[in-house]
Amino acid sequence: MPQIIAVLDFGSQYTQVIARRIRECQVYSKIYPFATTAAQLKADGVIGIILSGGPSSVFAKTAPIPDRAIFELGVPVLGVCYGIQLMGHLLGGTVSQSAHREYGNGTLTIQKAGRLFAKLPKKLRVWNSHGDRLIALPPGFAAIGTTENSEFAAIEDRKRNFYGIQFHPEVFHTERGIEVYKNFLFGICRARADWTMKDFIAQAIADIRARVGKSRVLLGLSGGVDSSVAAALIHRAIGKQLTCVFVDNGLLRRGEREYVESLYQRNFKIDLRVVDASALFLRRLKGISDPEHKRKIIGNTFVNVFERSLKSIGHADFLAQGTLYPDVIESVAIAGNPAALIKSHHNVGGLPARMKLKLLEPLRELFKDEVRAVGSSLGLPREVVWRQPFPGPGLGVRVAGDITAARLEVLRAADAILQEEMMDSGWYWKVWQSFAVYLPVKSVGVVGDERNYADVIALRIVESKDAMTADWTRLPYDLLQKISSRITNEVRGVSRVVLDISSKPPATIEWE
Repeated sequence: MPQIIAVLDFGSQYTQVIARRIRECQVYSKIYPFATTAAQLKADGVIGIILSGGPSSVFAKTAPIPDRAIFELGVPVLGVCYGIQLMGHLLGGTVSQSAHREYGNGTLTIQKAGRLFAKLPKKLRVWNSHGDRLIALPPGFAAIGTTENSEFAAIEDRKRNFYGIQFHPEVFHTERGIEVYKNFLFGICRARADWTMKDFIAQAIADIRARVGKSRVLLGLSGGVDSSVAAALIHRAIGKQLTCVFVDNGLLRRGEREYVESLYQRNFKIDLRVVDASALFLRRLKGISDPEHKRKIIGNTFVNVFERSLKSIGHADFLAQGTLYPDVIESVAIAGNPAALIKSHHNVGGLPARMKLKLLEPLRELFKDEVRAVGSSLGLPREVVWRQPFPGPGLGVRVAGDITAARLEVLRAADAILQEEMMDSGWYWKVWQSFAVYLPVKSVGVVGDERNYADVIALRIVESKDAMTADWTRLPYDLLQKISSRITNEVRGVSRVVLDISSKPPATIEWE
């Protein structure tokens, strides 16, 4: 078994990103509930502990507090944001509420490089997100870095190998943040880089076989990366015991159904059934504009469709899904931790009690880039492995406001032009995601010599590694101009194209 770095989850939306950054260094990370006992961590053989950030204040009555015995295990501990405040609070320092919240970019001035900041420059751009700060050090600690509003933005107790940082090195906004984690992993914890996706595949196949046995598995196949890799992995484990169902929900991109049928019938020897439920989905979504309501209707309808599919397919014991870590962390708190709900995902939250199917989610603890690595190792073609993400609710969350057949057709046409130009220019493979959004507003334009009052399309094109953080892509102006010109000229009913230049955070990648 690989060595384990434990990440104690205090409810931060970035907890999964920390875990991902560690795995990116080929070191195995495991997320534990914040209240996990020191005895359990010791039994698991953890070689280092990271205390995540979180939305709470250490002064709150309901503040999540870890087992204090974790500081007596003799393993290195790194506190991040809320984590540094916890260390100060529990180990004899003083924490105070800041005069104002420190959020966004800041500058870290490193006073002492030591082990944590080895080989890093004296100043780094970092990402802050906190309302409290440490104002007096616990015994044995020394300050090694400051920011504009905190004289104890980075601290260390070198003797006990305890470290704390007020900023978030896991997000891409922090300059050279991965190197901070590498210094902790290899320079302080003495970890080995012994975690690979081949290890994951071998373990996942063994787990699937042990859990499924001789039972049949039904998988909801969307044709995207996640469900495709899940299908390939499960098929490798149990072969003909797997049946895939592709649901046409009426919220697909142009030509999506034909693409999926052709791809899987020609490239994979997997039992694939296609169900046309477009009329049902659109009927249930009629007049619904609230994003959360849309997602829940879509999720419930998917379940209904799978229930009906069982009648024609025959008995199955498991429903398999391509659920990923970002889906889970945005939808529900991991292991009951105090994380805030961002938005519901149609494939998260379980099944209704009336269904006898058990969930099988072999990718639930992986990030998108890890899933791509698994797909490549399983021999899936590039067009599948590197296909851009497409949300489970489909265009239902890309038509802002009410969903109608007419609005969907406008969006499909605009999005098809965007994808074509991204492919032709080679930019499709360089970005994380590129898609069009239908906005529920009208805009005045001019067609010929006449006034035109028509729809607005937004372009969302972002760079990311794991979908937990993202930044907008700086496409060449001539490419943007060509895309805009084609949409306004070729898509009837569109008078204006706008570009979304929001980062995540504070925005999410999808609009709804």
